Amino acid sequence: MNERDSEIMAQLLGEKGYVETGDSDQADLIILNTCSIRAKAEQKVMSMLGVLRKQKQHNPKLKICVAGCVAQQEGQQIIERMPHVDLVIGTQSLYQLTELLDDFGEHPVATRLSKDYQIPPFIPNLRADNHQKSPLTIPFKKFLTIMQGCNNYCSYCVVPFTRGNEISRNVSHILEEAYSLVEAGIKEITLLGQNVNSYGRTNVVSTETIDYSFADLLRAVSTIPGLRRLRFTTSNPKDLSDDLMRCFADIGILCPQFHLPVQSGSNRILSLMNRKYSRELYLEKVAALRSYCPDIALTTDMIVGFPGETDRDFEETMSLLEEVQYHGSFSFKYSDRPGTRSATFEDKVEETVKSERLRIFQSRQDEIGLKHNQGYVGKIFSVMIEKIGEDSIVGRTGTNHLVHIADTVCSYLPGEIVSARILHAGQHSLRGELVGKD
Repeated sequence: MNERDSEIMAQLLGEKGYVETGDSDQADLIILNTCSIRAKAEQKVMSMLGVLRKQKQHNPKLKICVAGCVAQQEGQQIIERMPHVDLVIGTQSLYQLTELLDDFGEHPVATRLSKDYQIPPFIPNLRADNHQKSPLTIPFKKFLTIMQGCNNYCSYCVVPFTRGNEISRNVSHILEEAYSLVEAGIKEITLLGQNVNSYGRTNVVSTETIDYSFADLLRAVSTIPGLRRLRFTTSNPKDLSDDLMRCFADIGILCPQFHLPVQSGSNRILSLMNRKYSRELYLEKVAALRSYCPDIALTTDMIVGFPGETDRDFEETMSLLEEVQYHGSFSFKYSDRPGTRSATFEDKVEETVKSERLRIFQSRQDEIGLKHNQGYVGKIFSVMIEKIGEDSIVGRTGTNHLVHIADTVCSYLPGEIVSARILHAGQHSLRGELVGKD
């Protein structure tokens, strides 16, 4: 989501004549797009702002902007701590970036969340030269925002406070942007939302969104001529419908990969997290997904060391890992986030215990992931080319695995799909040989 927000800001600035530079010393404007989902990311922001203070002393005309979730969370406090910052722009205000840069004058400005926020229509101009040069841009694949915010209020999560209430974007705006992307040469689209499963259910902005489910939206986007691959993220298990799971059997271009965050294998911890589903319900969803798409690659998010997590709770997390056999996971040690309920919980887990549990979980996950990868050896997969080197190409399977293919005379271009036989499996990638073009 932050990558997509960065793209939007770069595109808006490009239309106003800004050109991106890789050298911050040459910049007239520096934007830090921030994340506050973990304390470490927030700490990095403050550290970087300290570095930029010296740069602004040497170049007083330099404008420094903090955007994203930390900007929304801290607001005016950033300006008070870092008076060299000119603009603090929250998640709802990024579409007004250029206007705010023009209007804020001599005094720093910090934006606030609005209860009446609506996602504006936005059709990016992908053909502009300065957009194509952006290091954030892969010219054949794009993220497409379908909703913003969250109403779930998981006890550990800062997102509702930094991205606001859940709001679904107009169907017509989504489809118009999707068509424009494909017309500009985009081959793969990933639909984005904090909880795509609840698209159209709450805080709808027009009658056209009402009763239009996420499964309906997937089917509509999948019919766009020229689109080769379709993905989405992220899903809350409690809202995962049978109709959506059936899409993996019905939609040919929907990639067989699903990121389904679970966060813990313990019902007691899930209740404390306010996740609103049980371990048993989660496993039912996993079984249903695999019945519709037996080869689906499942990934997840996991938090270890949540306040009150006992050895028994952690054992249940490990047993869930063994039962589901995830292809991969994003796993983290719990950290208190400002304004969340869990920050007030007692019985915090010691840092050394959290670190050891994370090590155990990640070590076993790596073993399981490698076993999955080894099961691909000898099989043929469709691979979308992402990068071309002097003697090899790198592509990605529908299951989201990177494949390195030796090829000294490459006649293909990024975005094209080839067939590759897998020859070797590594921990985080595969190696294969070309079989032909799809």
